[in-house]
Amino acid sequence: MTLSQPSQSPQKKVSPEQCKHPRVQIVSRDEETEYVECQECGDVFESSELKDMAIEEKKEPDEE
Repeated sequence: MTLSQPSQSPQKKVSPEQCKHPRVQIVSRDEETEYVECQECGDVFESSELKDMAIEEKKEPDEE
């Protein structure tokens, strides 16, 4: 006799706060918005937020 275990979601490799979301997959789309899920941390957010994150990373702090 074999015991079957309920399927579990994959373990997250990093926390959403630390992840830079290098790999995302579209999970939902409506007329105005597209939602993506990070394959590394499991965070779900609007694809426009991913673009904003990339812009913020490219900005360099002002030197005084």
